[in-house]
Amino acid sequence: MSNTVKKISIPVISVLLGVIVGTIIMLVTGYSPVDAYTALWNGAFGEVYFTGEVVRQVTPLILAGLAVAFAFRTGLFNIGVEGQLIVGWTAAVWVGVAFDLPKVIHLPLAVLAAAAAGALWAFVPGFLKARFRVHEVIVSIMMNYIALHVTNYMIRNVITDKADRTENVFPSATLRSDFLASITDHSRLHWGILIALLCVFIMWFILEKTTKGYELKAVGFSQQASQYAGMNVNRNIILSMVISGIFAGLAGAMEGLGTFEYASIKGGFTGVGFDGIAVALLGANGPIGIVLASILFGFLKVGALNMPLEAGVPNEMVDIIIALIVFFVASSYMIRLFLEKISKNKSKKGEK
Repeated sequence: MSNTVKKISIPVISVLLGVIVGTIIMLVTGYSPVDAYTALWNGAFGEVYFTGEVVRQVTPLILAGLAVAFAFRTGLFNIGVEGQLIVGWTAAVWVGVAFDLPKVIHLPLAVLAAAAAGALWAFVPGFLKARFRVHEVIVSIMMNYIALHVTNYMIRNVITDKADRTENVFPSATLRSDFLASITDHSRLHWGILIALLCVFIMWFILEKTTKGYELKAVGFSQQASQYAGMNVNRNIILSMVISGIFAGLAGAMEGLGTFEYASIKGGFTGVGFDGIAVALLGANGPIGIVLASILFGFLKVGALNMPLEAGVPNEMVDIIIALIVFFVASSYMIRLFLEKISKNKSKKGEK
């Protein structure tokens, strides 16, 4: 069995196993899996409004998944995507409410502010990793909490006057579209999906078609060999984290300029950044895989809202299924061994 087939098979098998175990849990707890999955489908694709909401949900998931995957492809684990997303969200909204400019200037400026904020937040763990060899996982986790409380302070004391949320961004800074709303029965679908897909192409192009992408991947494979080959390892570590942070900051812009159009005090994390880890894992850290994994997660999350209404099944059941899928992806070593065993058995039968 080829490596490509294995790479594709493991996520597919993980999803199937997650669904199967989720079905068993429903049966044991007295719920009808048929009704549950029918409600799940109807809640995601039963009406054009729900489909628009699925695409809207997919948009930040793609960017969060790219942020995690880009760092991982270069040998780093950016678990601070959530914090970078939050600061990107706040920066985008700040620009969106602070200036009243022509849309051709205002919207790109707000999006770039989000990218810059995410990049700055990711620069810190990247610099500490490169300069002092401080593990990026520890620093980026801590940066999540700093981001949460710093942005809450900024919203309440800088962007507003003791308010719990900002004003809506000016129309010139919004990603919303009357056209997209009209064709999806007034869903919150926005033009951010085009930005997300463009970033998918950018990640692929950087890693597969540029010399710098080759350097970044080489540093991820072996820092010692890269240094011996004359590459600047420290600079590439920082650059990798900064690019990862840009993707994460853009994910925040999708929420701040598209879905909600404002920023508010948060009592906890949004969860989108952490979902990005699962998306990257399921998508095997590849651009196309991340898009497909994001569609699956968007479908599950939006469709789950209909399960209690139509089937009487708590929507937490979908969280269980997602957790099971991630568990099986994380346990891919066992699946890989199983596939190798099947492949060996087939080859032995062929020899006979």
